[in-house]
Formats: sequence, structure tokens, C-alpha cells
Amino acid sequence: MTLDESKIAAGKVCPVVKAFFDTRTSSVQYVVNDPETRKGVIIDPVLDFEEKAGSTSTENADAILDYVRESGIELEWILDTHPHADHFSAAGYLKQKTGAPIAIGEKVVAVQKLWKKIYNLRDVPADGSQWDRLFTDGESFSIGNLKARVMLCPGHTPASITYVIGDTAFVHDTLFMPDGGSARADFPGGDARELWESIQKILSLPDETRLFTGHDYQPDGREPRWESTVAEQKRENKHVAGKTAEDYVQLREERDRTLTMPKLILQSLQVNIRGGRLPEPEDNDVRYLRIPLDQFTDMPWES
Repeated sequence: MTLDESKIAAGKVCPVVKAFFDTRTSSVQYVVNDPETRKGVIIDPVLDFEEKAGSTSTENADAILDYVRESGIELEWILDTHPHADHFSAAGYLKQKTGAPIAIGEKVVAVQKLWKKIYNLRDVPADGSQWDRLFTDGESFSIGNLKARVMLCPGHTPASITYVIGDTAFVHDTLFMPDGGSARADFPGGDARELWESIQKILSLPDETRLFTGHDYQPDGREPRWESTVAEQKRENKHVAGKTAEDYVQLREERDRTLTMPKLILQSLQVNIRGGRLPEPEDNDVRYLRIPLDQFTDMPWES
């Protein structure tokens, strides 16, 4: 076996990662590819939405498609880490444009059932059928010569997963950059203790593992950042380093009680539980979003 073959067998081929930062939602989208075969995936793409005008756009998704085409990448998957609460997923649009299958973790069904009830969406199936594949915890798949596996990482949502691809892990709303800490755990189905346990799973990966987060809110106005390592997070993360589970749960729950709802949560989740597809047009050929009133009266208001 050659050195390259042994690296491939060990899942140590290093993927090429290209990040796309969306300033409107502070989201980070990724194209990940195997440098040997040029096969790749898109992770957590954003469908643009201007909430004041109710307008959608594919600017972010089209920039990703341009990069994929110009780089000669053969797209194998469009992946979401969870049903996002702060932006629309572009998975449905990208599948339509490329034919690539879309996938998410199997626990998305629990999120669908919860939010289907909140929105009273009687005609929307809550069985995960909007995706081509529902990954199970620990499931493995390949991206060219890259070995990838799925880790269930609940806490932020019941359906949150991490994609471990070669020497990288895409953790989205579990860990932020060390100066940003971690994600909130107060959405329906969230749990601070589960989030702590999920963080520990991620930090049990090798210290040199490159971690890519899904948001960066630019603490103190610094430039956007999205890549760290397990070692850096263990040493520097302001919510995790030196903390016990009890410390973390207390810190997370106290902080979450002060946070207002994300501005797009009620708009985005009704799209994202459909696999990133907008509601069907009504008899006047116009699509409509639903806003449930007085369902979250215990959340603080923005001042």
C-alpha cells in the first residue's frame, strides 16, 4: 500500500474547504471537495431573504454554483447540519439546479413534527421525505476518496449533526469561534445539557481536527472568522474552557433567558422543514409564509 493509499484508508485525505460568508445573516456556507477526485459537497447553503419586502433571491447560492463550476467540482451531495432558525436553506434550489441529492440527519423528523404543529401545516409530511437521505448517528459515506461520517450533536436543536470529513468537522450551531462561545439551547426541543455533551463529543476528536462553524457574529467588530481547531477550542472557548458540565448549563441557561428570538426564525423554519423549499403558490400564484401569533410569549422583546 502506498503512502497516499494508506492515508485514504485511514480517512486522512485533507479536503479543500471554501467558505462563503453571508453578511446579512452572519452565516458561513461551505464547499468541501476531495483534491484527488474533485468530487465535493455543499454544506448549509443560504437562500437570501429580505424580510421587510418579503423578497427572496439566489445570490448566495449562485455564487456557490459559480465556484463549483469554475473549480471543476463534481457535486455529490447538498448537506444541511440541521433545520436552520436564522436563514432559509438553499438546498431545494441547489438540487433543482444541479440534480445533486439533499441530506440531513434523521432526527429532523422530530423538528418537523414540532413545528408542523406550531404552524398548523396539515399538508406537510413530517416523515423526512423532503430529503433524499436521512443520515443516522455514526453513519459513514464517501466524497471521492474522502471518508466522512455523521455525529449526532443535539442541544441547539434535536436534529443537529456534525459532518466529520477527513481532518475537518463542520459543527455549525454547536460551537462558535472561541471568542464567540457556543450556540443557544432555548429553542423548542433544545437542551443545554445535551449541547454540553455534544460539545464534548466534538472536542474528543483529535486536537488537530479543523473545526468549521456555521456562524460568526464578529465579537468586538473583528473580521469574520470560521476556522479553529479542537485544541484551540479546548484551550480558549469562553463558554467551555475550564468549565464543568454544571458551570456550562448554568451559564448557557442564564444567557439564553436574556436573548430575543432570532429575527427570521418564524419565517425560516416553515421553509427549512420542507427541505429548503418555499411554500407552494396559492390560487393567485403567490406564495405565503405563516406567522403564528402569541406562541412564544415568554421570550424577551427587543428594546
